[in-house]
Amino acid sequence: MSGTSVDGVDAALVEITGHGEKAKVDLLAFDSYPFPPELRARVFRLFNPREARVDAICQLDFLLGEVFAAAVERLLKDHGRRMEEVDLVASAGQTIWHDPQPVIEDPKVDWIDHPIETRSTFAIGQSAVIAERTGITTVGDLRVRDVAAGGQGAPLIAYADWVLLRDERRGRCVQNIGGISNVTYLPPAATTDDVVAFDTGPGNMVIDALTEVATRGALKYDKDGVLAASGNVIPELLDAWMDDGYFRRPPPKTTGREHFGVQFARRIMTESHGVPIEDLIATATALTAESIARAYRDFILPRGPIDEVIVGGGGSQNLTLMQMLAERLPGCTILRHEHFHIDSKAKEAIGLAIIANDAIAGLNTNIPGATGGRPTVLGKISV
Repeated sequence: MSGTSVDGVDAALVEITGHGEKAKVDLLAFDSYPFPPELRARVFRLFNPREARVDAICQLDFLLGEVFAAAVERLLKDHGRRMEEVDLVASAGQTIWHDPQPVIEDPKVDWIDHPIETRSTFAIGQSAVIAERTGITTVGDLRVRDVAAGGQGAPLIAYADWVLLRDERRGRCVQNIGGISNVTYLPPAATTDDVVAFDTGPGNMVIDALTEVATRGALKYDKDGVLAASGNVIPELLDAWMDDGYFRRPPPKTTGREHFGVQFARRIMTESHGVPIEDLIATATALTAESIARAYRDFILPRGPIDEVIVGGGGSQNLTLMQMLAERLPGCTILRHEHFHIDSKAKEAIGLAIIANDAIAGLNTNIPGATGGRPTVLGKISV
């Protein structure tokens, strides 16, 4: 898998016995392979509609398929495994545009007698290429079926959170802080019908963009939150950024770099002329923490208790961010995935494997309370 930060390909070798709530999941191997810098830059150009050309999208769709296949091959080689030992490959692809809000289209032809309501999302990394190169059945393009079923197409990982982390007595928020932050709420003794999940807002994406500016490209992220710790949070700026309408919108909801990406970072730098960049990084870090805490207050606590918050993703390594989050969530025990013997770096890739394993079995693998879509089986299968 490749996330919103596009910093590399995460590959996990997972052994799964059984399906659904009875599944037993073991991580056998994991590695992360960085994108070549030029390829990363080419992918980033596709995020801008003014620069994304159809020929470039088509070429990179197949090129990323080759890269994903190479990651499978390298992982198996590095850990002494053979292709023949693997039953499935799961891939969500690299999302380059995500617009799940409904649009009504008039088809203007007499053989279609009703308006068409459509939503859209688009990911590259052709799963047919992965299947062809590896010879392994591939379940790919996992988001689109949920969008077709009226959903947001995200967060997909809510299904895996339910499989791995539900508890009979405790209410748990499973908080991923990647480029975008998303939460899965698992009330005590949750069934899939009880699960709620949504994107809380920005994760590392704005912080990363500001860090690149502060270090003139020398750093791609704020390691351990050192830069944020050297600055001061500016309350007036934080209040202004938190006034964004996304934070008030009730779930199900998703967001992406279209809203909280490089353009957002550029705008706040323009609007905050003269403010030290370290203060902007500190305030952007506080924005991530505050938007998470407010989402809990407004949309989760009315549904049930929050006893534990389980944090994963790159943001869990940002010590300043974790401190800010703890300050805003008094009374909650904050844990990392490792407390449950889950490698937080591998968690998302493990989740895709769980979805693919259950999709092949014909089980519904989206969570209606997460995406808003009708129950359905996710993925396109290339054999």
